[in-house]
Amino acid sequence: MNKEGTIPVEGGNVWYTIVGADRKGIPLMVLHGGPGVPHDYLDPLKALAAQRPVIFYDQLGCGNSEHPSDRSLWTLERFVGELKQVRAFLKLDRMHLLGQSWGAMLAVSYLLREKPEGVLSLILSAPYLSTPPWIQDQQKLIDRLSPESRQNIRTCEAEENYDSPAYQSAMQEFYEKHVCRISPWPDCLKRSIEKIGMDVYLYMWGPSEFTMTGTLKEVDLTEKLRFIGQTVLLTCGEFDEATPETTRLYQQHFQNATLYMFPGASHEHHLEYTQEYLLVVSGFIQEQEQLS
Repeated sequence: MNKEGTIPVEGGNVWYTIVGADRKGIPLMVLHGGPGVPHDYLDPLKALAAQRPVIFYDQLGCGNSEHPSDRSLWTLERFVGELKQVRAFLKLDRMHLLGQSWGAMLAVSYLLREKPEGVLSLILSAPYLSTPPWIQDQQKLIDRLSPESRQNIRTCEAEENYDSPAYQSAMQEFYEKHVCRISPWPDCLKRSIEKIGMDVYLYMWGPSEFTMTGTLKEVDLTEKLRFIGQTVLLTCGEFDEATPETTRLYQQHFQNATLYMFPGASHEHHLEYTQEYLLVVSGFIQEQEQLS
């Protein structure tokens, strides 16, 4: 049985769905990336509802949720508050928490700021947890693109001409290598792109995954990761824009974290190696429940 509806939060209403709402297991809350890239691309995780309710919601400003025009709403602090409001509305006393990309930043910030009880484990897939190493990693990945794309990115960034066909072409090459290596992209990922909250993405992030101009450009949680008490599962792809090297760095800062890397995969490794990903995540959750 599935359930869906809307939840009032600061600034508007957000849409949610609970897959397997009648399951008896401890729920899993899933946080999408972006900011502003709605939940659709995470559809394969619905298979985890064979054992427990799996909750998805579109953060304010994207997807099926309301799209207010007030940019004062687009802050990390408000999105943390939104997560707190969603959890309270759904009465999730105990849950597992999974954040993908920006969702990892949101999940960890929630745990650090709110210090909530009842979060039994933490899964961070293709994690974005710090902007400075992200920017450094993207420059290294750009250096591996074709000479034409490298030059086009540098020129367009210098001119702030992000609508240029040359910039868009270079972006496509980058995304096919480091965001999703499936060709053509799966329908669920295409749906997310079609429903992206571009105002949120541009304001908080920037014109592309590798050009960072938004309000998150100074955020760095690295030194705070040691305060996370939950056992953590980190996942990344060999060619992930959330690089294995930086993800290993995060692993070292957590109190108790393991890393699973998918060879040949990228940022959307849950789409590229779905069955393996589901086995890794479900096995980790079950192990944590046995230990609790």
